[in-house]
Amino acid sequence: MQIQKYPVEKILQNLNIRELNAMQHAAIAAASGTNDMVLLSATGSGKTLAFLLPVLQMLSEEEKNTQALIIVPSRELAQQIEEVFKAMGTGLKITACYGGHLRETEENNLRQPPAVIVGTPGRLADHIRRNNITVDSITTVVLDEYDKTLELGFVDEMSFIIGSLPAVSRRILTSATEAVELMDFLGLHEPVTIDFLPEHGTAEEKLTIQTILSPEKDKSDTLFSLLCYLGNRPTIIFCNHRESVERTSAILSDKGIINTFYHGGMEQQQRDSALSRFRNGTVNFLVTTDLAARGLDIPHIRYIIHYHLPLTPDSFTHRNGRTARMDATGTAILIHSADETLPDYIDTEHTTEIQLPDDLKLPDPPQWTTLFIAAGKKDKVNKIDIVGFLSHKGELKKEDIGLIEVKDFFSFVAIRKSKASATLQLIKQEKIKNKKVMIAVAR
Repeated sequence: MQIQKYPVEKILQNLNIRELNAMQHAAIAAASGTNDMVLLSATGSGKTLAFLLPVLQMLSEEEKNTQALIIVPSRELAQQIEEVFKAMGTGLKITACYGGHLRETEENNLRQPPAVIVGTPGRLADHIRRNNITVDSITTVVLDEYDKTLELGFVDEMSFIIGSLPAVSRRILTSATEAVELMDFLGLHEPVTIDFLPEHGTAEEKLTIQTILSPEKDKSDTLFSLLCYLGNRPTIIFCNHRESVERTSAILSDKGIINTFYHGGMEQQQRDSALSRFRNGTVNFLVTTDLAARGLDIPHIRYIIHYHLPLTPDSFTHRNGRTARMDATGTAILIHSADETLPDYIDTEHTTEIQLPDDLKLPDPPQWTTLFIAAGKKDKVNKIDIVGFLSHKGELKKEDIGLIEVKDFFSFVAIRKSKASATLQLIKQEKIKNKKVMIAVAR
């Protein structure tokens, strides 16, 4: 299959993907034969590529204004889609717009209209009102995780955005749940539905559900013991409230469990730092709200722990969707106290209860630490610059440098923890791209 001058085989090679899955093939085939499509598929099944490839097919190289708009519920999902599109290697421009990102930076990026814009409803509506987006040329709209956008109360903004796009002829909606009312303002005309949802939202043969009883109403001691039992495998711990996230993270830290926390009340740089440290192995335990239940494409998450029982079936499904992604396996564990009843949507007949042994020890500490570098894409700094700097000035070998993430105005890089102190001493007076920048251990 050919998408304009971009062979799918080359795109998959750029993304390090061997082949498309059945859902992606079905979505691409359906998009080529219809104007409107609703794609239902479990989290972690590859929906992003399933709609990006058809979107790419719809783009005209002759049109110099924006042609496609992708609306998402969270900034993290916007960032993820932007990164995937860039990694496809088409050379076409994409710009991400979301709260917490400098509007002035986005306005500069929009002055030369990108082929594709991805963003959150509030920020996109703001740019449209300021005439920063060439709405007349947009012919394709994608609403990714549409059910979540409704849940977050963005209906007014979405209605305004869709109503501001006079030339839209194609619409793609995605969701990991069927519990979605398709609003009239979307203008859908006989949409084709591609339904790849498993019966329980996640493939049961890949996801194991377990429970553990907390003898106390305060589950923190049970959580600590459970993490000691599981070891240092990448684990997400879900709480229902921001305050509980920070409290639980602090308790674990006091007990010697290296972890980080993540929720919507944090500044963008703090959120980026937390996710980067979790993604690169500086910490193996992430304590979070349901904010992390969607839009986080972090591979190899082994365990999902429901410290607080999920409030809805959808929350349970989306939390669990962070593990057992694509062809991987994973385990979801519910911690419940004696006075808590497991929700009806938990299939207790197919769950097993964990019995903790008496001899437990702290998980092995991570072997990596993360450096914060106060320079990024807008400073013309890239991954190659950072590797060269740390190799030549910091005297690090290739195997001492881990995952690097370059944001607009700052970067994160994982290095061997055993090398961190010496490296910081070596580079503290050095410059990157002939500029002195602050470099410190990320917090």
